[in-house]
Amino acid sequence: MSSAEKSPPLLKHYDSQSFYDEMFDNNSTVRPHYEPIYRVLSRLKTYDLVSRQKALDQRMMEEGITFTLYTKEQNNPLERTIPFDYVPRVIPRHEWDTVEKGLVQRVRALNEFTRDIYHSQHIVKDGIIPRRMILSNKYFRIEMMGLDVPQNAYMTTSGIDLIRDENGRYFVLEDNLRSPSGFSYLYKGRTLMSEVFHDLYFSCAVRDVEQSLNIFLSSLKSLAPSGKRNPLIVLLTPGPYNSAYYEHTFLAQQMGIHLVEGRDLVYRDHKIYIRDLHGLRQVDVIYRRIDDDYLDPLAFNPDSILGVPGLMNAYRAGNIAIANAPGTGVADDKAIYAYVPDMIRYYLGEEPVLNNVPTYILSRKEDREYALDHLEQLVVKETSLSGGYGMLIGPLAAPKEIAAFADAIRANPDRYIAQTTMKLSRAPVMLNGVMAPRHIDLRAFVLTGRDIRVIPGGLTRVALTEGSLVVNSSQGGGVKDTWVLSH
Repeated sequence: MSSAEKSPPLLKHYDSQSFYDEMFDNNSTVRPHYEPIYRVLSRLKTYDLVSRQKALDQRMMEEGITFTLYTKEQNNPLERTIPFDYVPRVIPRHEWDTVEKGLVQRVRALNEFTRDIYHSQHIVKDGIIPRRMILSNKYFRIEMMGLDVPQNAYMTTSGIDLIRDENGRYFVLEDNLRSPSGFSYLYKGRTLMSEVFHDLYFSCAVRDVEQSLNIFLSSLKSLAPSGKRNPLIVLLTPGPYNSAYYEHTFLAQQMGIHLVEGRDLVYRDHKIYIRDLHGLRQVDVIYRRIDDDYLDPLAFNPDSILGVPGLMNAYRAGNIAIANAPGTGVADDKAIYAYVPDMIRYYLGEEPVLNNVPTYILSRKEDREYALDHLEQLVVKETSLSGGYGMLIGPLAAPKEIAAFADAIRANPDRYIAQTTMKLSRAPVMLNGVMAPRHIDLRAFVLTGRDIRVIPGGLTRVALTEGSLVVNSSQGGGVKDTWVLSH
């Protein structure tokens, strides 16, 4: 038997001691919910593992499962298949039940906060959140004041990023409430795993995610004005040059809704219509994947050529629903994030099920002074940026970079927050038939219509560079399928 045909030494250089590991405990013993996965992988030969990874990569290329990665110059985009690791992340049912409860609670509170901010602003009047944090918020939209939205659902889709610390406890790292991405990789990854790695998939009782597409569609339908039974729904995309365009086409196709650009829609008599072969047809719901600034050049950025002139007039008239509602970004600003536990107590009268990462608001003098004295120990983020941009990871940063961030914080403290550097949990990835530990997080997806539903599992994101804590696809990260066990 040649060396290529022997069973692979899966744990040849695997260290499960330094961080919480999803598959192994501190004694390098496989955790019970991972045992079926480990048994299957241990039986496969190195050649089989490598060839299946190639087959998986080939399928992703053939089906165009891509993500556009931009260089620092921003004028040399690279379209590539998103790196997909076939060792799934497995979550036991009892663990997921707690996570799901915490996610529903959090999204309820965030939705209540957004509705309150655009109406009575009780949370501001009662001194829970400073008024200046709302008025200076980049994503606060004065145009939404007093405007009621269908079902009071401001955030039909939410992406809540979760991490685990060295003790395995879950924390919320970030809320993504404007137009969260990653749905397509979740659904498509599951399909590929069940086909290419069917022996792995059928070794566990895994909760299905495909039915969540119907829940997704039902959530959009529930927003239709006048409760139309068969509303016309469109997905508004910036176009094929957007980094997540694959996802836009995938979701439109899977849900059976129209994929449109702004030029395909027209405003007349306070209504929005789609141009197609049958002439003009009234649109009832827009699932938008473009930012507020570009939605309507008459209401927001006048230079936008991506949106629909007059859209906000139709929205105010109650003739169109927009998901997510304009202005939801006021709730996912990273400074507002620090107040979500207070929102949960204020609006729901409950204690948070999922805790925040300890956060310092740098507009507060005492928080700022502490952070400036401990930057080498902290993570600093710009409040209005996402995707891993505008970050300082203190323990990994050079003195010159730390000094530059210190100057920026002193010059504009409202622009930044700082957080405790968490020891992110790790999970194994497969590299040429050998397991290697990499840091991960979890983007969990919550769908809101008449009810709030959580897609089982979500998308596990992986920092593929050894030692890196940055999992974002825009920064070179990869993904895994996430399995929630049904029993």
